Amino acid sequence: MRNKKYIIFDMDGTLIDSSAVIANSINYVRSKIALPAMPNDQIVACINNVNIHAPSFFYGVEEFCDDHVNWFQEYYTSHHHTDTALYNGIANLLEKVSKTHQLSVATNAYTQSAKQILDAQEINHHFDIVMCADQVKNPKPHREMLDVIVDHYSANPEEFVVIGDGERDIMAANHAGIDSILVDWGFSDHKNAVSSVAALEEILL
Repeated sequence: MRNKKYIIFDMDGTLIDSSAVIANSINYVRSKIALPAMPNDQIVACINNVNIHAPSFFYGVEEFCDDHVNWFQEYYTSHHHTDTALYNGIANLLEKVSKTHQLSVATNAYTQSAKQILDAQEINHHFDIVMCADQVKNPKPHREMLDVIVDHYSANPEEFVVIGDGERDIMAANHAGIDSILVDWGFSDHKNAVSSVAALEEILL
């Protein structure tokens, strides 16, 4: 991986432990539509499950509506700075790899949420481009946002690596012809994944 010039990071569960703010935001929406709260650990365990239809699982509907998005953002905006944290070692990793690579983010979070959380954790300056779910027609596991990032640099997919904690990240990378690294400190529990930020640093540098 040391021959890669560009690193595309997932955000939630990879750079930032946002499990509390995501779970609490979902439960805030559920309270608005008269549904009981779900256990936070159940929500977190299902966030990266590609076999779950999120609107029906979390809210009992076929599609998300504007109210769902707005209520989620209402809670998120009020608590993103208190209910989130960088994973241990991430700040140091970004400082190091930003000197040798060009960095970007591909996240299924919406733009407003992503900007708030990256700014709050003081890491936004490391990234040349941040692609979010509401900026593309097809979010991960589709390849679209990765294609936008590759085009942004006018580079070849072979020069990139995607780093993420979920199956969606790896699927998107495969679809785009980009190598990937799966990490195991986020929202999912994987075998044969990189288990620490220190180990990831060794792979990249």
